[in-house]
Amino acid sequence: MEYSYPFSTDWSTEEIVDVVQFFEGIEQAHEKGIKREVMMAKYRRFKEIVPSQAEEKTIFREFEEASGYISYPVVKQTKEAADGTMIKIVPKKNR
Repeated sequence: MEYSYPFSTDWSTEEIVDVVQFFEGIEQAHEKGIKREVMMAKYRRFKEIVPSQAEEKTIFREFEEASGYISYPVVKQTKEAADGTMIKIVPKKNR
């Protein structure tokens, strides 16, 4: 699947790379799972770049529209899980 990642032109190259790595973690959580500690580190770095809750929601929405992956459940599960847990989003069954 080809799509572009959301980013701001105000970010440095390093920040863009770090945000892309965060979204790759979101993809991994949906596809095969990611260790909680790894995802939390990616999210903490993302929040250093995007501290605003409103901007976070906008970027999450842009990413979902481009990729189909929803970020919020991954972040929620990451915050609630204990260290050593695999973060994996199980798709809801079609009814």
